[in-house]
Amino acid sequence: MKAATKILPVLLLMLFIINSCSKKKSLNDKKSNALIHETSPYLLQHAYNPVNWKAWNTKTLELAKKENKLLVISVGYSACHWCHVMEEESFENDSIAKIMNDNFINIKVDREERPDVDKVYMNAVQLMTGSGGWPLNCIALPDGRPIFGGTYFTKEQWSKVLTSISKLYNEEPEKAIKFAENLTKGIQESELITLNKEVPSFSDKEVSLSIEVWKEQIDTVFGGFKGAPKFPMPNSLEFLLRYSHQFNDKKIEDYLNTTLTKIAYGGIYDHVSGGFSRYSVDEKWHIPHFEKMLYDNAQLVSLYSKAYLKNKNELYKNIVFETLNFIKEELTAKNGAFYSSLDADSKNELGVKEEGVFYEWKVEELKKLLGSDFNLFKDFYNINDYGFWENDKYVLIRNKSKVTFAKEQKITISELNSKVSKWRKILKNARNKRSKPNLDDKVLTSWNALMAQGYIDAYRAFGDEEFLTAALTNANFLLKHQLKKEYSLYRNFKNGKSTINAYSEDYATVINAFISLYEVTLDEKWLTSAKNLLDHLFVNFFDKKNKMFHFTSKEDENLIARKYEVVDGVIPSSNSIIANSLFKLGHYYSDKNYLETSEQMLNNLKDDVQLNPANYSNWLNLMTNFVKPYYEVVVAGNNSSEVNKELINNYFPNILIAGTALENSTLPLLSYKFNEDKTLIYVCVNGTCKMPETNMKKALENIKK
Repeated sequence: MKAATKILPVLLLMLFIINSCSKKKSLNDKKSNALIHETSPYLLQHAYNPVNWKAWNTKTLELAKKENKLLVISVGYSACHWCHVMEEESFENDSIAKIMNDNFINIKVDREERPDVDKVYMNAVQLMTGSGGWPLNCIALPDGRPIFGGTYFTKEQWSKVLTSISKLYNEEPEKAIKFAENLTKGIQESELITLNKEVPSFSDKEVSLSIEVWKEQIDTVFGGFKGAPKFPMPNSLEFLLRYSHQFNDKKIEDYLNTTLTKIAYGGIYDHVSGGFSRYSVDEKWHIPHFEKMLYDNAQLVSLYSKAYLKNKNELYKNIVFETLNFIKEELTAKNGAFYSSLDADSKNELGVKEEGVFYEWKVEELKKLLGSDFNLFKDFYNINDYGFWENDKYVLIRNKSKVTFAKEQKITISELNSKVSKWRKILKNARNKRSKPNLDDKVLTSWNALMAQGYIDAYRAFGDEEFLTAALTNANFLLKHQLKKEYSLYRNFKNGKSTINAYSEDYATVINAFISLYEVTLDEKWLTSAKNLLDHLFVNFFDKKNKMFHFTSKEDENLIARKYEVVDGVIPSSNSIIANSLFKLGHYYSDKNYLETSEQMLNNLKDDVQLNPANYSNWLNLMTNFVKPYYEVVVAGNNSSEVNKELINNYFPNILIAGTALENSTLPLLSYKFNEDKTLIYVCVNGTCKMPETNMKKALENIKK
């Protein structure tokens, strides 16, 4: 027995080595496809599929034409759960791969790197099926015109689709071509913007009527929009925050506070490490789709910061600080750039990828971790029917304020805060021992600009210099790495390389962030950069016929349609952001063309805004600039930076800020306002100013809602 006992560990070790060698061998035996040369983490995930994937580029498209093969255009992103499912079921299957390789040129697209391609083929699928989503799978003629499309398909469904479409094209190509012609025409004609030749005219009554339409869609119990799934839609909520303030709408104010509180209490928010998931699958914000996206967290930081400025709710402050700590720990590179996302899936105890496993908890595990605190913890985070998910698993969710909970438990707020802080540390340490979700570490210009904006808004609300430093570091990264000659931008950055030309979304968000950075630093470098980028947009993206901006530059390859982006979704549309920036820069530089273009863009969409206001929230923000008082506030003098810190720590959605500590500013708004003896505060409308004040409180009395 003793000899056997000694031999057993040796045998186990040998088996482990043999097993490891065979695993390495099988991995090395896998043949890579063309995606191995890409930088996108999503494309690299597919580099060892048996499908002969290629990237979207001119060479691939020319190959399809040369071989007269249909295209499979499969679009997804790294954090997409169902993209991974379809990969495992279909794209890793040898028999499916053979059908695809024999009959098609297969293209994988990262929608986050190439939103231009995604928009065109998403439009096609929506026209064909009435809905869309990811994974997005389109089959197109060799010239790129689509003939079939959908989202997720099972292996059996996908096999039938591939076989039947291939047969149709080989036996009756004229039918496929005719359908492609009609569909392409539909894509080109959809979302067309025509020039509204009526004289621009907007009223506060029109804004109010739009909100009355909007109110029919809102959920006053759980917040957000009625039904499920529930997306936070930060830009919509940010406009409603402004509307409640300037139009004195108490019902909207109450609704907004309900929404922000319910989101903060819900499982969509990570109560252990901070940060938000993309959306919840239920109406109470409980069970999220667990991917964490940079753009959601960036905009929600801005929203909660502005809401805090308005009502000083400590819950909102905690949310901002915890979320920015998550961004710092998980999504920030050493050079100050921000990564894109964390996956929804991670490996469970059996080593199998599973959605949400990193974030779920079981009762026995919590009891072991928390000991005598478990009963208090389970009441606070609802380890009960309210917080139950599935299979004996719970996702943390609150349903009471700390004040109410402390009173019920007969403890002080201070004691409760101490407990919560301790619980978070214990659970964070335990969770960090689990397999972590994959990180998509590509850098996208527009999402980085949104995150820089989040840091700027947090700095305005809380005055934390670390927040301003993060924003400045990121903005300087964008100037150093993403800016090309003549103020053109790159879209992406990975492994020290930028390879894709930027889209109007990138320019729009960077311009907006740079204007905001100027307002808090008074460094004209940022305002000048914003203006230069805007002028580049006019040269390369502007459509003189309808006064709107294309999504792609005239320097880019031609797709089957050149689109405009006007509908405000989770991220506001590029045109609405540009129009708002034109309004601001028009005031800064007294530029009539900027102001008239902004007004015309809004006029083009006036009917759409009123019919479907929830999808045009950022356009409503611009409309409010035109119908309510809007002010330029100037701080000029040697002490302007310190005085400005006091100014920015107020909720004024209807002002822009300019300032200088120098006499020689070339900004028209600052002309003749510098006084070396004292720092003066001017409140102006269209360049006409009231008498300057040295007292901030008196100056701010001149700002009306």
